[in-house]
Amino acid sequence: MSFNTIIETERLILRPFTMDDVEPSYQMNLDEEITLYTNDGGVKTRAEIHKTIKTNVLGDYEKHGFGRLAVILKSENAFIGFTGLKYLPEYNLVDLGYRLRRDCWGKGIATEGAKASMKFAFNDLKLPKVVGFIIPDNIASARILTKLNFKFEKELYEDEILLHQYSILNINNEK
Repeated sequence: MSFNTIIETERLILRPFTMDDVEPSYQMNLDEEITLYTNDGGVKTRAEIHKTIKTNVLGDYEKHGFGRLAVILKSENAFIGFTGLKYLPEYNLVDLGYRLRRDCWGKGIATEGAKASMKFAFNDLKLPKVVGFIIPDNIASARILTKLNFKFEKELYEDEILLHQYSILNINNEK
């Protein structure tokens, strides 16, 4: 099964990752401000990024028919990060995530990409529920989720780090 969904918004193109995204992903993840709230310690080497994209991201496309999407800023025709969905088998939930270059913060770009991802999740994939996990100090990320009508659901610990789980139900999903 190949995943070839491309989502276009006013300013963005959301497309499946390719191996050409290794270098810009690596450069983005070198910024400690960007990885401060990611709960992954940041990715330090190109080899780690290569493995993550090849195994995790492209693997998710094959296993689940969807996954995180590369975010291309139309005005620059450049990779600026990722957004989108990831199935988390340990929770049996689908997570909405996003990470952007710092120069793209505070411009509504993450919200624009996340909103398009949610439309895809509910309208195309017909998912019943999507969650978002954030470290409580990440106020900007919490703001994005609340703009999209996610509600705080609970606190939990992952690798001894406190996380807040937000969720939203697909009100159009008929069961």
